[in-house]
Amino acid sequence: MQIVSKTNLSPESTPTTEKITLDVGGMKCAGCVKAVERQLTQHPGVKSACVNLATEVAVVESEIGAVAPEALSAQLTAAGFPTQPRKSGKVIERTQAIAHPAQQVRSPSQSVTRQLIVAILLLILSGIGHFGSATGYVLPVLHNIWFHCGLATVALLIPGRPILIDGWRGWLRNAPNMNTLVGLGTLTAYTASLVALLFPQMGWECFFDEPVMMLGFILVGRTLEQQARNRATAAFKQLLALQPTVARLIAKPPGRVGEVNSSSVVEIPAELVRVGEWLQVLPGDKIPVDGEVVDGRTTVDESMLTGEAMPVIKQTGDTVAAGTLNQSGVIAIVATRIGSETTLAQILALVEAAQTRKAPVQRLADTVAGYFTYGVFASAVLTFGFWYFIGTHIFPNLITHSSSFMSHGSSMMAMHESTINNQPLLLSLKLAIAVMVVACPCALGLATPTAILVGTAKSAEQGLLIKGGDVLERVHKLNTIVFDKTGTLTTGNPVVTDCLLLEVGEQSALLQLAAAVESGTSHPLAKAIQTEAEKQQLSIPVAVDFHTEPGFGVSAVVNDTLVLLGNWDWLRWHGITTGDALPQAQKLAAEGKTVVYVAIGEKLAGLIAVQDPLRSDAVSVVNKLHQIGLRVILLSGDSIEAASFVAEKLGLDSTDVMASVPPAKKAAVIQSLQQLKSIVAMVGDGINDAPALSQADVGIALHSGTDVAIETADIVLMRDRLSDVVQSIELSRATFNKIQQNLFWAFAYNAMGIPLAAGVLLPSFGFLLSPSGAAALMAFSSVSVVTNSLLLRRFTPRP
Repeated sequence: MQIVSKTNLSPESTPTTEKITLDVGGMKCAGCVKAVERQLTQHPGVKSACVNLATEVAVVESEIGAVAPEALSAQLTAAGFPTQPRKSGKVIERTQAIAHPAQQVRSPSQSVTRQLIVAILLLILSGIGHFGSATGYVLPVLHNIWFHCGLATVALLIPGRPILIDGWRGWLRNAPNMNTLVGLGTLTAYTASLVALLFPQMGWECFFDEPVMMLGFILVGRTLEQQARNRATAAFKQLLALQPTVARLIAKPPGRVGEVNSSSVVEIPAELVRVGEWLQVLPGDKIPVDGEVVDGRTTVDESMLTGEAMPVIKQTGDTVAAGTLNQSGVIAIVATRIGSETTLAQILALVEAAQTRKAPVQRLADTVAGYFTYGVFASAVLTFGFWYFIGTHIFPNLITHSSSFMSHGSSMMAMHESTINNQPLLLSLKLAIAVMVVACPCALGLATPTAILVGTAKSAEQGLLIKGGDVLERVHKLNTIVFDKTGTLTTGNPVVTDCLLLEVGEQSALLQLAAAVESGTSHPLAKAIQTEAEKQQLSIPVAVDFHTEPGFGVSAVVNDTLVLLGNWDWLRWHGITTGDALPQAQKLAAEGKTVVYVAIGEKLAGLIAVQDPLRSDAVSVVNKLHQIGLRVILLSGDSIEAASFVAEKLGLDSTDVMASVPPAKKAAVIQSLQQLKSIVAMVGDGINDAPALSQADVGIALHSGTDVAIETADIVLMRDRLSDVVQSIELSRATFNKIQQNLFWAFAYNAMGIPLAAGVLLPSFGFLLSPSGAAALMAFSSVSVVTNSLLLRRFTPRP
């Protein structure tokens, strides 16, 4: 699927880049991710590429029309990574593609079950040899060396074959991966054992159980890892499943739903609905597209979008969203947004995009992963060389100890004096194999994407859209949060409280003129004045020649007279003085009211006071933000008196109030805070907040706001609930903490595991890590990273 990038959009510009989404198979570890990214970025016309191991998705940014998705797919497939371009157009096809990326390379559940059964069987059969030699009791057939040779051969040729082939292909394309390490380790152990069996005069030991047990542990680990990854994607797949597939089209729209003839209703695929068509929605049906109720009354469960459990009453004129559940009544809706334009489709696109955006902290892991396999090969060679040429000569007593250990691990052949004489070679070989097998680039590759996958899906469940790992990292560093006042801390539904005349006349006449001028704008204050005029049933005269200056005021010509409405700066620009009105205006502002000056001609005619009440949870939200260590700043275009009144209610200091800031200068305020080394989040909802949201380190937009604000923001609050600001920050911090924990474990595991496998504890403590033990540790490492990410599913916000 191709998605036009919006990063380069502005009201006057056209997009210059596009994003191509690819479903990539065959990736096993962080080394594979690095190889895929290298392949993509080397393609002409590609600007950047981001690959996610957990979801097996690649997102490529390129110049519009410069790159064909099919060409990228062919290039990756030829390199050993089966790839399909994401289909575009039909919503259902897109949904299926997201739900089952790279289907041709993904194992179905039956295959996973078979893999687990085979792995357990291999572990049991190989383990009997180990434990049998310790207890002295072994079944005759299991004591036969040829049986174990056959078992190892079958294990390599059948369950181990995909690992060996993929590892060999990775070697050939100069991108060795985890399978390369595992394949080389198992083949080396098998070959050494086969030589020992065929040429007993050499005195080597057979350890056919080791490659069998290695494969068993690796297959068990991958099965558990896949199941954990499936659970990590479960929440996102539940979102995908919400996409409706069927719509009931009303062929001939009647006057009322009750008049609909069943024969005039036709079931069609939801992706075929067009804007303007009427649809019937029965109780229990999912609403197929975004629309407006044209008849009927019902309750709708919108929890899948907002996380709010209580159903919402819907009646004529109300909007409904695709994927929400109609509960009680029959309604008819007219389609307003379809396909990829629906709210649900946009949420899915945002969540999926978030899962491909890496946290900057992952760059270190990506850099290491690119050279990891080569480093492990070098470590294995050095391990072999040290123990064969130096270690066994410096510590000769280890030869007898290790021969006893290996004889205990495999009872297939009796130990002879000649075997002990050859122990330096076998000991060095086993340690080198253990080094190759214990290394786990997979843990590095899964550390970040699994945490982001679970965290973004969890946030989407709760009506919070966090747009990527880079956002999570910036949220983790926040120390300052700036709130726009109107519509964010306040309800956004101001009401007229006072109407003061300064000239002889009637209040109604002043309100009529003000409503006429405000009919040319959609500002909340304008709506309040118009609502008050309608409430008083006043006739609104016709106004022409509208002019608006955002953040200052509006003017229009009414009855051939220029009428100005706005703040004091707006009037002063037009050469109008306040006269004796200033004390009255200051008194109203001190009560937290916004004062609108009304001038007729060249004289100030009156004052209209408007008040926007605080949201019910505003005070508690500010308190919680203070508790988690954030500085809270109030940013407003209102007068200092009105802003200070609100700040006092919120418990903010006067130093945390920035008033009389026009929209054009809000971004500059954010920038000035950043210059003081503050990491700033901006919370807003209006189109005027978009520049500030973009300038902030983290932009947070309420979903009730404008599309521009939502597009610009890094976090979108679907429930339009201020308390979700706190929850989004806490969830972001929790997710990033998981990323840090995973990366720490992935690096620490390899930093400890590789030296341990290399025999660093052998001289002092006599500890030797067998290749099968190394395989078990490697499997545990990958599973532990994914399991740790899954713990995010238990996240609950503080009360």
